Amino acid sequence: MTAGPILTSAPPRLTPQEAAALAARYFGISGQPDPLTSERDLNFRLRAGDGRSFVLKLANAAEAPDITNFQTEALLHIARVAPDLPVPRVIPATDGRAEVALPSGNVLRLLSWLDGQPLHLCTPRAPLRARIGKVAARLTRALEGFAHPASGHVLLWDIKNAASLRPMLDAIADPALRALAAGWLDHFDTAIAPALAGLPWQVVHADLNPHNLLTDPDGQTVTGILDFGDMVRTPRICDLAVAASYHADPAAPLASLGDVIDGWNAILPLTRDEAALILDLVAMRMVTTVTLASWRAGLYPDNAAYILRNLPASQAGLQALSALGKGRNWSVT
Repeated sequence: MTAGPILTSAPPRLTPQEAAALAARYFGISGQPDPLTSERDLNFRLRAGDGRSFVLKLANAAEAPDITNFQTEALLHIARVAPDLPVPRVIPATDGRAEVALPSGNVLRLLSWLDGQPLHLCTPRAPLRARIGKVAARLTRALEGFAHPASGHVLLWDIKNAASLRPMLDAIADPALRALAAGWLDHFDTAIAPALAGLPWQVVHADLNPHNLLTDPDGQTVTGILDFGDMVRTPRICDLAVAASYHADPAAPLASLGDVIDGWNAILPLTRDEAALILDLVAMRMVTTVTLASWRAGLYPDNAAYILRNLPASQAGLQALSALGKGRNWSVT
């Protein structure tokens, strides 16, 4: 498996003036576009004259249109089956289209803006970590019956594809961290990958990192779920593994991870096989973050700060979990 063009292609380029013209032409909304950070796409916060805000999204031309549609249809599905979940709403173009294919090969979309404080700006405590686990489980449950032809697309960020990270290990600058990641990949090949087929599978968000979750100003509850660009069909427990992986306190990894896991379990009870793998899958998400972030930062040094934003937490968490040993079961109460 190769990285594929979506991870090796630079984001689209568009000036704010050009973005404003597209918003007015296709969506009938005039406003000021402010660029937002993104790994693969180009996004703007569009501030309309009436005080409303939207997100104008220009998909990477390397992303197949059916994968962009996969994300759009998932948002429409969630709006129907779980309207209480705080996810963006799809805003149709003036002609009713949810997606506008541009001559450049990019797909243009407009989503509602969600207010809130990015989770990475607050210090989550046990109650918020538990709420993160619960909202992750609610989202996964909402996607339970969702199907799409593109749901099986290959994405290196998907934990089940961790074996494909080996060629990128050399991008990890720290030799000790590189060796740690390699050891976990060995464990993945022998103990984790063979067990994945027996788990419940479905479409999941797959990227509930602290930059994709919003909270209220006091950091007490989750008010927004962003960025469905990494959605994929995979073992459903991988969604919990992703969400939990960013909340491992190195001083108390089991307790901090337990807050998220127990929150999930209260909504979507873990099976025995899921409980046996969850800690290993959390570690594999950390390996994925460390490896892909290091590799992509080398490809795009101008965007390295954004690409490497989650690496320190993943490195510290991986070191803490490694000290506990591999293959550790999680006890579900």
